[in-house]
Amino acid sequence: MKILIVLTSHSEMGNSGEKTGFWIEEFTTPYYVLSDAGADITIASPKGGQPPVDPKSELADAQTPSTERFYKDNVLIDKVAYSFKLSTIKQEDFDAVFYPGGHGPLWDLATDKDSIQLIEAFYNHQKPIAFVCHAPAALVNVKTKNGESLVKGKELTGFSNTEEEAVKLTKVVPFLLEDELKKHGALYSKGNDWASYVKQDGLLITGQNPASSGAVAELLLKTLTDKK
Repeated sequence: MKILIVLTSHSEMGNSGEKTGFWIEEFTTPYYVLSDAGADITIASPKGGQPPVDPKSELADAQTPSTERFYKDNVLIDKVAYSFKLSTIKQEDFDAVFYPGGHGPLWDLATDKDSIQLIEAFYNHQKPIAFVCHAPAALVNVKTKNGESLVKGKELTGFSNTEEEAVKLTKVVPFLLEDELKKHGALYSKGNDWASYVKQDGLLITGQNPASSGAVAELLLKTLTDKK
């Protein structure tokens, strides 16, 4: 199993002066779920090199067993620091793609042409695509072969408006993910705020929030195993 993980390269929280990036736990939990199952994982980002980490995801209350494992894993820390540039990545080299969240994707992955083309290529070649928390933002400009929005008519989830209100960022983000997905015709649903909630619609797998990251990875693993 060869799996691509795509991280954001965006580090600024709009004009707020605050920093953002990828949410560590949403990367580390899925990474270890997949790598412990034998997956060969490649990490990429729009700009390549070290993707920015959301500083809030480094706070004590955001830590989990997978983040603790990551901080001691010099090989993986190095792997992240030297992420491949997204423009050099080809879908034919992989069996699936996974996008962790953090607020960064709202700014770069939502409109990144390489990311959009990559997701379309994975989907058109019948390969699973998985996203957690804010990462479904990478889907908002993705189209199917017939030119329609990929999320149209699809059952999915992602970071909810109520969760965005809870972190007081509704006026900072470029768009509210829940609203944007619905605007493109997605059949959006959510569970309780901050509780694990995942949806699968064919090859599309989505998780609502950080608590959902492990469940998304498990579902991706099952989907890949069932395809064999």
